[in-house]
Amino acid sequence: MKNQKRNIFLISAAIILIAIMVYNSLSQPGIGDLKSEFKEITSIRNEQNDGPILRAYLVTIDSLNLADMTTYGNFMPHNKYGNTKVYFFSPNKPFPKSLNLIEPVFDQTFEKYCLAVYEKNGMGEVVLRDFN
Repeated sequence: MKNQKRNIFLISAAIILIAIMVYNSLSQPGIGDLKSEFKEITSIRNEQNDGPILRAYLVTIDSLNLADMTTYGNFMPHNKYGNTKVYFFSPNKPFPKSLNLIEPVFDQTFEKYCLAVYEKNGMGEVVLRDFN
């Protein structure tokens, strides 16, 4: 009888612990929780896997919220010794439809419409350059 109560208690405790772990893993914040509305237009990544991985994203944002831009950039994939760049544009102004990994990354006519550039370098340092 004592052994059965102990087993019921242990099973109940394990079920509660598993439920808490599942809830915590499924309720993590994401891009959808940000105040600004983001839309990824295009992205590009270099093909080599033996050197630094370079990534570039072109994103439209509905407001000039630098904190949301930084948070969005932090959500983007990044590899150690790689480089991740996110170019932010307004959806109401012209923006490029494609990117390159070599400079210039997009047509220079769109440069004046770029709101900000988020960059995370190979050492994990984050820089957000605001152009407004």
